[in-house]
Amino acid sequence: AAANGKSAVNGEKQKTNGMCDVPRKSLNTYSWQEIKAHNQEADQWLVVDRKVYNVTAWAARHPGGRKVLNHCAGEDATDAFRAMHLDLDVTRLYLKPLLIGELAPEDPSQERNKNVSEFSGLMSVWRDGPRIFRSQLVEDFQELRRSCEVMNLFNANLGFFSLHLLQILILETLAWLVLWHFGKTWSTTLVIYILLTISQQLHLSQAQSSFLQHDTGHICIFKKSKWNHLMQKFVMCHLKGLSSDWWNHRHFQHHVKPNIYPKDPDIDVGPLFLVGDLQPVRYGKKKIKYIDYEKQHLWTPPPHACIFQPTIHATYVPPKALGSKLPDSFSNDIAWVSSFYIRHFITFGPFYGIFGTIVLIFLVKVLESPWITYITQMSHIPMKMSEDENRDWFSTQVLGTCNVEQSFFNDWVSGHLNFQIEHHLFPTMPRHNYHWVAPLVGRCVPSMDCST
Repeated sequence: AAANGKSAVNGEKQKTNGMCDVPRKSLNTYSWQEIKAHNQEADQWLVVDRKVYNVTAWAARHPGGRKVLNHCAGEDATDAFRAMHLDLDVTRLYLKPLLIGELAPEDPSQERNKNVSEFSGLMSVWRDGPRIFRSQLVEDFQELRRSCEVMNLFNANLGFFSLHLLQILILETLAWLVLWHFGKTWSTTLVIYILLTISQQLHLSQAQSSFLQHDTGHICIFKKSKWNHLMQKFVMCHLKGLSSDWWNHRHFQHHVKPNIYPKDPDIDVGPLFLVGDLQPVRYGKKKIKYIDYEKQHLWTPPPHACIFQPTIHATYVPPKALGSKLPDSFSNDIAWVSSFYIRHFITFGPFYGIFGTIVLIFLVKVLESPWITYITQMSHIPMKMSEDENRDWFSTQVLGTCNVEQSFFNDWVSGHLNFQIEHHLFPTMPRHNYHWVAPLVGRCVPSMDCST
C-alpha cells in the first residue's frame, strides 16, 4: 500500500458498504498526517469506518449543513456519523461517490493524538484520577451503542409522542377558548388577567412545541427520515413560526462540537455576552469601551429575554439564517412559517386586530425565551469550554454536558433534556428511553458524577 496517495495493488476485496465483500479495484491509502492536512472549508476530507471521503464539493448539499462537515474535516467522524444519522445503509449510499481511499493499514482507526492521549479532561470528575486511554474508551462506547441497539432503545413509542402533540394542541385551543369566552368587554384588571392567561397558555404550548420539534429534528420518532422532517415542519414552522432548516443547521453544529469555541454556535454569543475562558480574552484584546462585561450577568439576560430572542422568533429570519439555508428549503420554510401567522391572524385577529396579534405573538416569545434558554443552557454553561482539542465522540460529549436531577416535573418542564449527557451521546434515541440508558452510560466511566 502507498501512504502518499498512490494506488495499492489491484484485485483486493474492499468492504464498500460495511456489510459484504465486493471485488473491486484497490483504493488509495492515506496516512493520518495526510488526512489532517485537508481540514479547510475549501478542502475537506473525513474518515468513517477507516474509509476516506472527500466531501468538499458535496458539503453545500449536506442536509445537516455544510459547517457540520467542516467541523469534522481532517478527523475520524465514525461515531459522529453513526450518532447523527438514522438509516446508516441509506446514508452510506450518499457517501459512496465521495470515497477516495482508506486509511493505511499501519495507521490506527483514529488519529494518534486522539487515541492514546491521557483522558486528562475528566480528571476533575474522576475521584481517583486513573489513567485511561481513549482507544479503550472509544471501544467501550461503541460496545455500549451496540447494547442499546440490541435492547431496542432506539425504537420510539408513538403513543408517547402522540400525547405530547395532543397536549400542545389542547393548550393552544384552551388559549383561544379563554379569549372567546371573555370576549372584548374587559376591565383593566381583566385585560391584564386575560392577556397573562392567554400568554401563559401559549407559552406552555410554545415551550412544549420546542421539545417536540427537537425530537423530530433528531429523527427519533419515525423510522423514515422524511416523516420526521415533515413532522418537524408542522411543529417548528406551523406551530412555532420558526425555520426548521435554520434550527437544524445550527443545532447539529452544537451536537458535533458542544462547548467548543467557535464551532458551537450556542456559546458563540459575543460581543454582548461572553462565556467561558477564551471569549473574554479575545474580546478583551478588542478593547470594547462601551460594554461592561463585569456586570454582564446583570444587564444581559433581561434584554436578551425580552428583546433579542423574541424579536428573532417573532420575525422568523435570524442573523446569518440566509447564509445557512439552501434555496429550496428556505422557500419551503417561508411557506410553512406563513401558515403560523395566517393561523394566528384568523384565530386572534378578530379580537386584537393585526397589530394586536403581532404584539401577542411577541409577548408569548418574551415568556417562552427565558424558559427555553434556561433549559438548553443549564446543562452546558457550567461545563468545560475550549477550542477544538480533537477528542473522541464520547469524551467530547461528556466534557461539554451535564445532567440535572430526574423527576416527573423536571422531565416535563425540560422535555427530558435533564438527561443531556445521554441525549448528546445518542441524539437519535427517543427521549423516553434516556432513563434506561443512563445507568449504562455511568458504567462507561464508573466514578463519574453525571448530575449537577
